[in-house]
Amino acid sequence: MTKREIIECLRGRGKACLAPTDDLFAAADAARKKYCGDEVHIRGVIEFSNYCRRDCLYCGLRRSNAKLKRYRMSPDEIVRVAAGAGSVPTVVLQSGEDEHYTIRDLDRIITRIKKQTGAAITLSIGERPALEYKALRQAGADRYLLKFETSDKELFKRLKPDSSYEERMRCLEDLRKTGYQVGSGTMVGLPGQSDGILAGDILLMKKLDLDMIGIGPFIPHPDTPLKNMGVGVRHAVHLRDKGLRVIALARIVTRNAHIPATTALGTIDPNGRQKGLRCGANVIMPNLTPQKYRKLYAIYPDKICINENFSDCRGCVERLIRSLGRTIATGRGNSLKSL
Repeated sequence: MTKREIIECLRGRGKACLAPTDDLFAAADAARKKYCGDEVHIRGVIEFSNYCRRDCLYCGLRRSNAKLKRYRMSPDEIVRVAAGAGSVPTVVLQSGEDEHYTIRDLDRIITRIKKQTGAAITLSIGERPALEYKALRQAGADRYLLKFETSDKELFKRLKPDSSYEERMRCLEDLRKTGYQVGSGTMVGLPGQSDGILAGDILLMKKLDLDMIGIGPFIPHPDTPLKNMGVGVRHAVHLRDKGLRVIALARIVTRNAHIPATTALGTIDPNGRQKGLRCGANVIMPNLTPQKYRKLYAIYPDKICINENFSDCRGCVERLIRSLGRTIATGRGNSLKSL
């Protein structure tokens, strides 16, 4: 698809978009079935620290948010939570950009989780030097998620004033060269984001040949500079619909990348994750984080499932998957790009 065709699809008009919307979603679901099958992969997330050295305007973890109670899980605690997750095929270790954990700390955490569970390990811990990426890969990390957030350099600069778009692209290139399965993605509904920018995001996903793609709605946090950007029921409905269109188009354009139906999508719509799975997504990510920390990992407000334990989340997710006539994957969910 060309950029113009993608823009027309995002706006719900033109032959390229297979209008009406239901046809676009059906086409994306058919592409998902053809290139990824009917399995839904479960990936358990451990949010092990909410400290962050960055000051992104949209994120509740930004270092300037003095209202947020900070926490760090100990290495032993992280390993214990991962080991207690049972048969989860993938463990995602996620945090703010927290330099408290040394490469030696992370090496030991990864090694111990691998030894005790055999699970695939995805890291989502931000920008690091190439040598550190290499060390963590050698320790046993399989995948790395680093969102580019937006393909527009000027918008990136405004939203992430202490970050560099070029450095973010360098990190993604280093991760690929180091042998990771690489994930990235974008937010939908960012202030200043146009349909043209979103179309550029989708084309960048294709250009990067991503193994995993994360697409989530921008939900304003009350303790950030963007707290008043996009509120109300009408905005939430618009945001949900645009987000589903981006998921569908990402599936059609990238074909066999793994795409999650995100918790953020479920936050703005009680059936958001089901809808995401119906329009191209094939991954769902229950929360393994101990309950006492969940509400503190406040990237955005009112996140679902913060008062539940993992067994509750796991059961809910499995019922959700089966209700759609899909099957629960038992494998590790490795990249489909080489198939």
